[in-house]
Amino acid sequence: MPDRYNTPVRILISAGEASGEMYGAQLMEALRRHNPSPNSPLEFFGIGGDRMRAAGCDAVVDAKDLAVVGITEILSHLPKIYGLFRRLIAAADRRHPDLAIVIDAPAFNWRVAKAMRKRGIPVVYYVCPQFWAWRQGRVRLLRENVTKALAIFPFEEQFFRERGVDTTFVGHPLAGLPPPTISREDFAKQYQIDPAKPWITLMPGSRRKEVAMNLQVILESAAQLGTGYEFLLPVAPTLDYQFFEETLNESFWPTGLHLMPESLPALYHSRAAIVASGTATVEAALMNTPFVMVYRVSPLTYALGRSRIKVPFFAMVNLIAGEKVVPELVQDDFTAENVAQHLQRILPEGASRQQMLGGLERVRKLLNGEEGAIPAPERAAGIIWSLLDNHAAQR
Repeated sequence: MPDRYNTPVRILISAGEASGEMYGAQLMEALRRHNPSPNSPLEFFGIGGDRMRAAGCDAVVDAKDLAVVGITEILSHLPKIYGLFRRLIAAADRRHPDLAIVIDAPAFNWRVAKAMRKRGIPVVYYVCPQFWAWRQGRVRLLRENVTKALAIFPFEEQFFRERGVDTTFVGHPLAGLPPPTISREDFAKQYQIDPAKPWITLMPGSRRKEVAMNLQVILESAAQLGTGYEFLLPVAPTLDYQFFEETLNESFWPTGLHLMPESLPALYHSRAAIVASGTATVEAALMNTPFVMVYRVSPLTYALGRSRIKVPFFAMVNLIAGEKVVPELVQDDFTAENVAQHLQRILPEGASRQQMLGGLERVRKLLNGEEGAIPAPERAAGIIWSLLDNHAAQR
């Protein structure tokens, strides 16, 4: 690629979720590795958290401030969200990015994409909105405002292409990650966990509202299993320990509960998990950890959204597999008794556990794509650099 840049390449990057923030950091590092012009350093600014800051992003808005969930919950936060949006756009108008990358968080990021396209800035949507699940008519927002969509699930490419969106499946950002290097013994020592007991990871969500809706019943489920287990609760980067400690002080703290910042080692070394619907279900599958998927939103949000759901499953791993690999306990079905009963089926060795492990293996193969495939961040980085080169050539 010819050296078309004599100045730094500026990229606006907007990630408003815990998972998106992790994917953003991965992508930033891959873009630097693939930079074809050493005389043109990359400058990133936008919306991110600690991971993206560590990767070199100037976060003009903190991703934690966008941690909102649900239709009715978003409505109550609109003034704050609009203020964050205006702050980001003002920064873009000062810095004049060469390209914008938006990651997930469609309620916010399609507006970012629209604003950038109005300014003649190419837009890449990495981790496409799940419009295939509900509100399929909103695909037009991508068709009208996004230059290139990078899909992370194998069925998404065809769905979006059929609706006029230039889309490429790049693979899942977590697929192909090596297992955590820390041993079970060292992990137990680091967080004072009893290594002699089976471990169960608890993942109530990455946003405050999710945690408020899910945590209490998850803890009650843990308590029903008794004192023979250790319970690991990873704290998402969009949250903080103080929030969990305050929340747990008001609820039931089961014996053997440990807070920690890392989800993948916790899942990898756990016998099973209780996981709120979302990216964490994919993490559990990739770590080969049997789990029960749970989720609850406000009654009004559920009533407004349930009739619009266009897919047969809630859990991402079930959608990828095309069958029910893991149990889904949603809304009224999400009770401590139901969660405990499902866990008791998959904790011991037996047919139920082996059947689930087989299903998770099929999901991992689908997410990894062809053997030897280029990792998602690397493939995405190559596509983005091609877009940057084409855009520079046209100026």
